[in-house]
Amino acid sequence: MSIETERKFLVKGEFRHLITEKTEIVQTYLSTNPKRIVRLRIADNKACLTIKSLIKGELLSRKEWSIPVSIEHAGEIMKICLPGRIVKTRYYVPAGKHTYEVDVFHEKNEGLIIAEIELSDQNENFERPGWLGEEVTGNPDYYNSNLI
Repeated sequence: MSIETERKFLVKGEFRHLITEKTEIVQTYLSTNPKRIVRLRIADNKACLTIKSLIKGELLSRKEWSIPVSIEHAGEIMKICLPGRIVKTRYYVPAGKHTYEVDVFHEKNEGLIIAEIELSDQNENFERPGWLGEEVTGNPDYYNSNLI
């Protein structure tokens, strides 16, 4: 288990010239209950089942368990997941000592772009590039589990 501490922002400006890497992602959910989100993700040619749970009194941090799954099993599990899916391209954009993960959504969420940054703790300082827009950390409208 690890603790994930992240902040989320809408993207308002051009970031593509700063990209160092990209990943194609498809993800579905077995549970979207905020107390226990269970996600299945295929990123490029790797699959992972991830369980996230709230930490009492914490807005930015969650417990997270990631379990590798074979592509074959992932395909079978996706058949029993909740309706809907997330399809996005994730771009990695360095900024200072961190790297933003910028998700460009496709299909029903086309046009939505969200940048996430993972921090070591809630009070960690980080660089805020000019292409970041409004912070949406903690806004359930922008949780992937609610975008399906």
